[in-house]
Amino acid sequence: MGYISVSGELSTEKVIERSRFITTSAHVEGEEQARAFIAKISERYRDATHNCYAYIADSTGNAPRFSDNGEPSGTAGMPILDVIKNKKLFCTAVVVTRYFGGIKLGAGGLVRAYSGCTAENLDMAEKVNYLPCEEYTFTIGYENVDLCNRYFSLSDCEVKNTEYLSDVTFTVAVKKELAEKFCSDLFDRLNGRVKISRLREFFFGFRM
Repeated sequence: MGYISVSGELSTEKVIERSRFITTSAHVEGEEQARAFIAKISERYRDATHNCYAYIADSTGNAPRFSDNGEPSGTAGMPILDVIKNKKLFCTAVVVTRYFGGIKLGAGGLVRAYSGCTAENLDMAEKVNYLPCEEYTFTIGYENVDLCNRYFSLSDCEVKNTEYLSDVTFTVAVKKELAEKFCSDLFDRLNGRVKISRLREFFFGFRM
């Protein structure tokens, strides 16, 4: 079963009652990456009043984390996390940085500010559908390169690398549920003139 996350890192900015809010989202894979991302953003804006965050670091939604980072309890981290959950995103981390502008927003105002900034950022972020995939190499002669390229372009796959040596080797990610038929069809099209090697199983992101 797959999951949806953001692609790369995106920063957006908004001013609310003179306070400057900078929202940064990113795709993360695991607790270590999430913590490293938060540390990087907190260092980038180390002079800010608050660097509040939330993340879901895996593809199942287990053990989400959040922090109000000095804002009143429940007014920042949890609203950020609620937006991530409501948008059904996984392996996603968000840091909302605040430079206080001198006007207090109150508890309700803070919740609206942090959740609103998060929602606007995640709405703008490019989404990627991460699906269980298998990675293969296909090694062929030069005479079959065009045939393979046509086959790949018409198939639900992603060519990750092409290496031109004495033969040509394509590294291709294929959705797990389609992998067996994908390899069989290519083998038949090439009349067996292909060396197929399965490398690994993993989640790969297909742009939506």
